[in-house]
Amino acid sequence: MIDALLTSIFTLIFSIIFLYKWVVIISALLTWVKPDPYNPIVQILYRLTEPVYAFIRRYIPTVFGGMDLAPLILIFGLIFIETLLKNLFF
Repeated sequence: MIDALLTSIFTLIFSIIFLYKWVVIISALLTWVKPDPYNPIVQILYRLTEPVYAFIRRYIPTVFGGMDLAPLILIFGLIFIETLLKNLFF
């Protein structure tokens, strides 16, 4: 019973991490085309990613040749967390 509960919880956590990685990728790609800032999808993506980007930018200077590296650092961090959790619990 407890094993099934833990498996369900970790499956949910891994699914959230997977989806958030795609949100970060889509948000980063949208910065290249300058979409309409009033578009509801663009606003949702901005609200989901910008607080984490701001946290990363506060501690690590992420501008390299005019390119923001916060999405890349965030993706690597999510991959690290995902791998760590898989190795600890499975």
